Amino acid sequence: MTRSTPRTVLHRAAGSLAAAGLLAAASLAGAAAPAQAADTPVFTLGGPAETALHPYPESGEPKSSTVGISLNNPSEDEENGGFGGYFSLTFDLSGVAGVADVKFEGEGNPDCEVTGTKAVCEDWGIWPGLQDAVDLVVTAADGSESGDTGTIKVTGEADGATFTPFTTRLTVGGPDLVMERLPFKTELTPGEKQQAPITFANRGTRDADGVLLTLRYSRGLDIPQRYSNCEYTVDDPGEPDFGSTTALCSVEGAFEAGATYTLATPLTLEATERAYYDTFLYRIEEDSAAQRTAQRAGAAFEPGTGGELKAVPAKKGPAARSADLDPYDNQQDVDFRTKNTADFVAYGDDVAGAEGSFVKADIGFRNEGPAWIGHIRSGEDVATVDFTVPQGASVTSKPERCRAVTADGKYREDQTSPAPRYVCNTSMTVRDGSGLDLPFELRVDKAMVGASGAVTVRNIWLQNPELPFDPKPGNNTAYLVLNGEGDGSDSGGATEGGDGGSGEPSTPPTSSPDPEESESGTSGSTTSGGSTAGTAGGSGDGGGLASTGSIALIASGTAAAALAAGLVLFTAARRRAARHS
Repeated sequence: MTRSTPRTVLHRAAGSLAAAGLLAAASLAGAAAPAQAADTPVFTLGGPAETALHPYPESGEPKSSTVGISLNNPSEDEENGGFGGYFSLTFDLSGVAGVADVKFEGEGNPDCEVTGTKAVCEDWGIWPGLQDAVDLVVTAADGSESGDTGTIKVTGEADGATFTPFTTRLTVGGPDLVMERLPFKTELTPGEKQQAPITFANRGTRDADGVLLTLRYSRGLDIPQRYSNCEYTVDDPGEPDFGSTTALCSVEGAFEAGATYTLATPLTLEATERAYYDTFLYRIEEDSAAQRTAQRAGAAFEPGTGGELKAVPAKKGPAARSADLDPYDNQQDVDFRTKNTADFVAYGDDVAGAEGSFVKADIGFRNEGPAWIGHIRSGEDVATVDFTVPQGASVTSKPERCRAVTADGKYREDQTSPAPRYVCNTSMTVRDGSGLDLPFELRVDKAMVGASGAVTVRNIWLQNPELPFDPKPGNNTAYLVLNGEGDGSDSGGATEGGDGGSGEPSTPPTSSPDPEESESGTSGSTTSGGSTAGTAGGSGDGGGLASTGSIALIASGTAAAALAAGLVLFTAARRRAARHS
């Protein structure tokens, strides 16, 4: 029997979610779990609502499809929320007798025993979050006809837990909507517009009764039209996401098998003034209330107020038929690179305290734009705030995202005692107008007039500190001044009274301490938890995705691994993947 570790389970889940397309996490999660008794976990079974089967061929072997049954543990306690016991899943196959043949041959499946029209699969352990449970390999049964349909009911059982059952439908034949790839220009300038004549074909065995067109475009792109048969939502600015807009457009009509269609009027795709690295995803599916609900995934959508979006035949005569009924060719996406810049401006603070006292300091940076910066494909952190502790002080509390390093910026095993230097990574996105705010608490070990420590926003790689998108590197550094002689109004860069836009450093100190001679590594006590980073007038762009386990000299593949499976996993799925990768 093949067992799955939490890492394996999450990677399997990420792969199947990405392949299924935009926002598929909601449809795989199944129905919401009912209220549960205290201390009795309730796990939710889920999967695709319906799967189309390739018709049984006149000759040769039938083509198979895969139905992935998922299992959701709603616990948010990643350490202690797992279920450490044996459980069984029972599949009632009587509803698809004569319609489909079902095998339990998926890679990584648990032990499954099939007896007649019943199958029982046994496994151990249910980790917090959404995970693959069993993969069913299904084919149309010999003698079945197009339009034949039936259901499989899945139930679960375990001592000390209950399961919400799930039913999935199998149908022989069906539409196969295929999205054609458009030849976009991908190297852009701010304000540049181009047409997007979305075109799709139905290569299935029956007509599609209406289609659902899904459009998703990241923060630097815009589609100015807001159609009345579309509904729109924008990512919460408080979440560490790409600031994307999602549009769900229900287009009525019978879309014939074998025909190709295009929009009556092409969409207009625009690179806005904040564009830098951006992506546009476009997807087509047969429309239904269940499909729309799954795509909404609980987000708040608002209807458009413009004209109606329509699709018309693109070509005369039928398109080439295909029997693949493949849900993985419904979607296309394209990346854009816009020639643009983003000015990251560091800010420091001016604090004062007697010897033995504790002081609080707020440091960080702001993205003065015009571009937002998001590492959409790699998921790599955008930047690092590099903070050198002022001479005569020691850090007693730091943000969770920050990590202690040596005076020369190298790895430091000890993360509990005071360090001479700290590095604090952003997430994979930094939006225009936002940034990273970092509250520190320091103990004044020795009162020194004008002691200061540099606050620098830089590349995450110490050996290559320049930010490639920043045209004004001079304001990437500010200073935390301890017991300065002035009033401190000039120590903070653009947001603290410095000129920020001049390209010059924000108020250099009278003398910069030698980090090798700093007393901050030997005195005082520390608590490594501290408060998390926030933002003033913004969200901090990704507190939940902070890179807390890497420093400048260590290549972090965490976010890259989390995103490698696909572009548009929901924030919750990414957070789970980031924590377990």
